[in-house]
Order: sequence, then structure tokens, then C-alpha cells
Amino acid sequence: MVSVAERPRLRLPAAETRTRLIAFLRGHRWFSAAFALAAVLRLITMLAYSPALWFNDSYEYVSVALHPTRPHPIRPNGYGWFLMLLEPFHSFAFVVFVQHLMGLATGVLIYALLRKRFGLPGWGATLAAVPVLFDGYQIQLEHLIMSDTMFTLLVVAAITMVLWHRKMSPRVGAVVGLLLALTALTRSIGLPILALVVVYLLIKRVGWRPIAALVAACAAPVVAYMAWFSSAYGSFAMTSSDGPILYMRTSLFADCNKMGIDARRELDLALLCISVPVEMRGVSGQGFLWWNTDTQTFHRFAPGTKFGVEMNANAGAFAQRAILSQPGDYLSFVARDFFRAFRWDRPVYPDASTYLQYEFPSVEKPLPTWSLYHGRADTDAELYEQGRAAPQITQPWAGFMQGYQRMVHLPGTALGVLLLIGLYGVAVRWRRLGGPVLLPWLAALGLILAPAATAEFDYRYLLPAVPLACLAAGIALRHGVRPWRRAAAKAGAGAGAGAGAGAGIEAGPGAGDAPAIEPAEPVTGPATGPATPGPEAAGR
Repeated sequence: MVSVAERPRLRLPAAETRTRLIAFLRGHRWFSAAFALAAVLRLITMLAYSPALWFNDSYEYVSVALHPTRPHPIRPNGYGWFLMLLEPFHSFAFVVFVQHLMGLATGVLIYALLRKRFGLPGWGATLAAVPVLFDGYQIQLEHLIMSDTMFTLLVVAAITMVLWHRKMSPRVGAVVGLLLALTALTRSIGLPILALVVVYLLIKRVGWRPIAALVAACAAPVVAYMAWFSSAYGSFAMTSSDGPILYMRTSLFADCNKMGIDARRELDLALLCISVPVEMRGVSGQGFLWWNTDTQTFHRFAPGTKFGVEMNANAGAFAQRAILSQPGDYLSFVARDFFRAFRWDRPVYPDASTYLQYEFPSVEKPLPTWSLYHGRADTDAELYEQGRAAPQITQPWAGFMQGYQRMVHLPGTALGVLLLIGLYGVAVRWRRLGGPVLLPWLAALGLILAPAATAEFDYRYLLPAVPLACLAAGIALRHGVRPWRRAAAKAGAGAGAGAGAGAGIEAGPGAGDAPAIEPAEPVTGPATGPATPGPEAAGR
């Protein structure tokens, strides 16, 4: 039995925990308020649309979760396995709840990295997380049964791990490698990020052991998946869709006459030639890959061969021939789609059906009945849910989120400004090849450029680049201004001021040769010791 004297002592841990929590929230009051409000918006979304929202690709992911016996030919199985892990709950509402937590966690990583690692003030680090926390299209994407939210969190987590540690150990390198492996297994575009991280670490000279651990930890699961794919399809790869998708990229300009394809010797490539005049092919190449239309208007792949191993090789060879034969046309289309990402408005593209799937709907629609790789769209979704899986709209919450999405989102021009700020941060740190700004900036740029170069512009492809652009801009604004400030101080105050300014991060002797990625805590001012007066000061 506990005595009266002992009772206050037993209550001390709870009181101390509460005190620490209050102190923590006060210390991060800006972000705490933003986080709470962002969580409320996601709760409203779940009330408005239950159990979840659907995109064309969503049903294939569900099919993979229900029938995980073979790798999917079009996209890696990573997100399908995530759905498989959550299948015992039989609730798409729980799936999107977890995805909303992922979106909030991405905002937390941005804030934590900029606040604790790079020393931004609380309001500044919170501002960098605002696009992820409050963008209406980001919240809608989290509510879709799609891999993008998971992919975004994995990419941001990997880059956060790299930038957080001053000296990377092999253990940290292995963790980063595993994160990058999960990223690649979620979306195959994540694999090039491994090369980007490795090049960055080589530039920063962190040592061969962390890099070796990183590459090994990433390669093991990826190679195992590719071996599984080879056992099923006979091709050591992650998908058999790269060729047809690149074919879609070149379908708007490919001219077999310019490519020099001889139908007698290259029949496989000649069958992929498009007879429609270039000026009549429209603005999107999706009709040449996905849609089954009149063969006199568009090319149609033979049934069942679109994503086969042989067609993947033939379509890839055709696309590469088109790019090498018509490099100017290819670059013009890549540039068109790249700069489309930075428009202030949001025009309908590539077609109204796809465009509307990124909007909060106002009308309930039944699930489609089309056939999937292993089953049927509606029956697989209902089997997973064990009940109704079509979205149900509840007012007034749905009307609120529809209006919110129209008013609160990051325009493409703002994304371009963030990238320009990051580029400025890279430029002012040119002696250190961009410093820590370089990695998130190149990753953001690559996530925007890669779809334009290999597939086609799509609005949802922009969202994973936003948190990385925010990280680059935040680091640039915190550290990138210092070289200019020191230069201005040196010019205005003479040699004495120039000597005092040498205590910053960039000016230390041998700073460019340091093996560390960045100091553990940012230096915010000159050294506290007395500066040696210059000759003018001594004379005065």
C-alpha cells in the first residue's frame, strides 16, 4: 500500500512529462500550430470522402496486394506490398489515414532538418514546411490509393539522413541505402536518386566505407527483386514498361522517314511507325500507348503484347532511334513539358479525365469494371475492403475541401521561385560545389525533369519535388547569404572588417577540404574573441 508521503513522488514523472511537453510546444509554437491545423484539414478530408479516392492506377496496386505471386510488369510492387501489410484491417480509410500521417511526417522532417540542423528560426522552418502541410492537391494526393505519398516520404527521409549527419558512419549509410531501396521499389524513378546521393557523398569525401554500405544495402533488395522479375518474365529488370513509356514520349514527333527505318530489314521497328501526320497527333502521347482507338488514327499495340519483354525492347529501340535521329524535336518536347511545370495557372492536361482525378470530386461515381492484371477493378477493391469501396461524399465537408483546394495550393511559378532560390544557394557556395544545398536541389530538379524526358508531364509528378525544393531554398536562405554579407562587409569596412568576417563557415582555412558534410551546428556570427585591428584602425 502506498503511503500518503509517497504519492506526490509517484506523480512527479507524469507532471514532469507534461511540463516538458508544454515547454516543447512553446519552443516550437509556430510549427505546432501549423501541424495541428494541417491535421484538422486531413481529418475533414476523411470525413468528406470515405473510404478513399481512386485513380486509374489504384486498382492495379490493389490487385498486386491481393495477388502478390508475380511482379507487376508496369510498376514495382513496393506500394502493393504496403497495401498487403494493411490488408488485415480491410479498410481503405485506414490506408489513407496512414498516408495522411506520411504527409504530416514529411513536413516534420523538413522542419526538423532546417530548424535543428541548419539553424533556421522556428517561423522560417515552418514556412518551408507549409507547401507540404497545406497544399490542397497534396492533401488530395494523400487521400488517393496511390504510391506518391509513400515515395515522397522515403525520398525526403533519405536526403534528411544524409544531410543530418556531420560524418556519415557505415551504419547510417546502410540505413540510407535501405531507404533508397524502398524508394526504388515504390517507384522505379527512385533508383537514379541512389546515383545522385553517391555522387554527392563522393564530392563531400565522407570515405569509402559509408558509401560501400549504402550501395550494398540498396543493391541487395533491388537485385533480389530484379532476379524475381527475371524468373517470371525472363528479363533482369524491375519493369517491362520503360520502352513503351519512352515510345509514348517520342510518339508526338517520331518520323520513320527521318529515322531511316527500312521495313524489309527492321520489321519490328517498322510496325511501330505512326502514319498520322505530326500536326494531327495532339498535345499528349497517351493515346499512342494507353487508349484503344481506331487503328487508322492511332497506333495500337497488339492485345497482350504492350508490356511484354519483346515489345519493351522493340519500343525502347524505336524511341532511342527517334531521339538520336531527331534530337532537336525531342529536346523541344522535353523543354515544353519541363517549363509547363512552372505555369501560374493549372490548365487541363493531358485530358479532362486525368485532370479531374486530381480534384476533390463533387459527384459520386461507381468503381470501374475493367479487367486487371489478375482480377477486376471493382471486385478486387470490394474484396480488399470487404464491403463498399466506392467513395461516398459527405457534406458540408466535401464542399469545404473543394473550395479549399481551389484557393490553397502552390502555383507552378512559386515552385520555380523555390528552385531559383536553391540555385542561388548553390551558386554562392561554388567553391564547395554547392554545399548541402546541392543534394535536395538536384533531386527536386531531377524529379521534375525525369518525367518530361522519359514519359510526359503530369501534375502529380510535381508534388514529390516540392519538399525537396523547399529544403534547398531553406538551406540557401540560411547559409547562402553569408558569402555576400561578408563580401559587402569587407568592401564597406576595409581590411579590419574583412579579417573579422573570416570567422564564418565558408571563410575558414581549408573549409573546402573538410571531410565533413557540414558543421554540426551552424555558426551564426563572427568569433567572439577580439579582432586584430587593421592599420587604419591603429592609426586612428
